Amino acid sequence: MRVVIRNARVLTMLPGVPAGSLGSAAACGLGVDAAVNPGPLRGAMAGELGVIARGDGVVEDGVVVSLGAAASRSSGGVEIDARGRVLMPGFVDAHTHALWAGDRLDEWDMKRRGVSYLDILKAGGGIMSTVRAVRAASEESLAESLHSRLASMLREGTTTVEVKSGYGLTTADELKMLRVIGRYVGGRRGIEASGRRVGDGEGVTWVVPTALIGHAIDGEQPDFVVRTIGETLDAVHAEFPGAVVDAYCESGAWSLEQCARLFARARSLGHPFRVHTDQFNELGMTRWAVEHGAVSVDHLEASSIETLRAVAESGTFGVMLPCAGFHTDGRYGDGRRFLDEGGALVIATNVNPGSAPCASMPMAVALAVRFLRLSPAEALTACTRNAAALLGLTDRGVIGPGARADLILLKHTDERMLAYEFGGDPVEAVVAGGRVVRSH
Repeated sequence: MRVVIRNARVLTMLPGVPAGSLGSAAACGLGVDAAVNPGPLRGAMAGELGVIARGDGVVEDGVVVSLGAAASRSSGGVEIDARGRVLMPGFVDAHTHALWAGDRLDEWDMKRRGVSYLDILKAGGGIMSTVRAVRAASEESLAESLHSRLASMLREGTTTVEVKSGYGLTTADELKMLRVIGRYVGGRRGIEASGRRVGDGEGVTWVVPTALIGHAIDGEQPDFVVRTIGETLDAVHAEFPGAVVDAYCESGAWSLEQCARLFARARSLGHPFRVHTDQFNELGMTRWAVEHGAVSVDHLEASSIETLRAVAESGTFGVMLPCAGFHTDGRYGDGRRFLDEGGALVIATNVNPGSAPCASMPMAVALAVRFLRLSPAEALTACTRNAAALLGLTDRGVIGPGARADLILLKHTDERMLAYEFGGDPVEAVVAGGRVVRSH
């Protein structure tokens, strides 16, 4: 499919690259596999969006082939007149728990009556409540639920999604979750395999899996931690070699020492690691993770200034999740301080049934500006270019010749409106992998 979007205000996310150099992929020596995302924007650079005030973008065979100059007219393909509205990269949601079964409405009632999230977790609720629902669910019903959520996220402009396991906590059930997630890895149309027809615009979301095998402690399984580090990790390694391994380090969940043992063995098998850390308590995991080469440290609501500085000075990404603070306890990571210290910041929805029942990246952007104290431009960088870099995806998160054509056309002519408004629908059109999957 050829797609031309004319007269757009283009956020390339490539500051410092002259607009004139973004003419065509051939002129730049770029092709489909070009590494057009140079990596994260840190500190003050995170607020630079590389704006082309008015330009055309041309997409062919799923790739941006030219940008900036007026595109030639053609009788084929799709043409969209942006009329000065904002064209930006598709959102990359780099931290989600988008695969689950059941709901946590009863626990939400408890939280509204004043019971803390950690007290619910320690009493066998929280994560373990969803674990029991996932264990009881079939692989096909889980696939249907993930399909529905991905389609909803795509309509709001999220074209790449990281999805974690972690609600199985037995070897068999973790593998069940990872197999369901695997149906969508690399943009595959997962539900077609089970005989269901996929409608236009569905199934093109690009999914990145994470093996969150250290999500909670299952007290009903003898030697649970030992079995997870041995049996479950071995099974994940055999079927999903190289998959990122994750854990939740918190009071009532995995301790620093237990996480360290899991990650040390995962690394010895060739698995990178990420970690949920400093959500409610600073236990020392964040500094350990940075010292041992973690891809990212996620949450950071309880992190001290010194800890944020240590992350900012490292090669580890800091991931902040404002939807969790909004729904859970009103606490947020200090995004302003982290950026001012020179950190590589990512924001994500953390969508899950307990602490963040929100799959909307526009809402996460709005919250990040209000409560992480980011500028709108910094928030957009954190969920496009930086988020793609965290996931190791060099072909997206920016708009330039050779980039994968994951694009959002907003309803607005000023990108700040995306953060200023909240709770609405700011998206006019979505292009995913070169296909127009939504257009008004």
